[in-house]
Amino acid sequence: MRLLLVAATLPETALLCERLDLHRQGALWQGRAGAWEIDLLITGVGMVNTAFTLGRYLAAQRPDLAINVGIAGTFDREMALGTVVEVVSDFFPELGAESPEGFLDMEALGFPVLETVTQRWPGGLNNPSPSLLEIPKVSGATVNTVHGVPESISALLARCRPQVETMEGAAFFHAMLASGVPFLAFRGISNYVEPRNRAAWQIGPALRQVQELLCEALMAPPATLVNSI
Repeated sequence: MRLLLVAATLPETALLCERLDLHRQGALWQGRAGAWEIDLLITGVGMVNTAFTLGRYLAAQRPDLAINVGIAGTFDREMALGTVVEVVSDFFPELGAESPEGFLDMEALGFPVLETVTQRWPGGLNNPSPSLLEIPKVSGATVNTVHGVPESISALLARCRPQVETMEGAAFFHAMLASGVPFLAFRGISNYVEPRNRAAWQIGPALRQVQELLCEALMAPPATLVNSI
């Protein structure tokens, strides 16, 4: 079975490349783990890079499963840094229009975020088949500008209450749902979403934990990871 691993930057996959013996072949890093023939795709940071790079890949390939891996910030102060979570719903909180009455999302404007022949997503994007792993399942918000001041953090939480924040997640969800490819999204929690405090971030432990979990899952039988393929 073919597995597509998707990450924004190569350092977010260094442990995966080492443990799974992935080697660069043109635009991809490729290898094998357990039952999986693996393609690793590095998209670049942000939703535009993610959408373009995935669109180009999916025009030529159709994997049996796609997994997004990386780090995330959390709004939940009870979640320890380094925790690995699975994002099972995601959305674009900046997609919409301002008005004197407040922000209007796409549903309020009368347009779906995504529509296929068989399904319509008026607002958030949901994974219909999350993993079978016993890790926290969370909701995400995907943004172009990560939040770092109290006013914008409070406004976002008042409007939609996400648990984690990334710069690529919903673009990955959108591409997979539009193409009909089963998918999963795992993130290591590197920081709290708060007034920007880079010194408090735990990027190393977050990256290590999420990659170790994924390496272990990929070496196990596929039925222990997901039942959608």
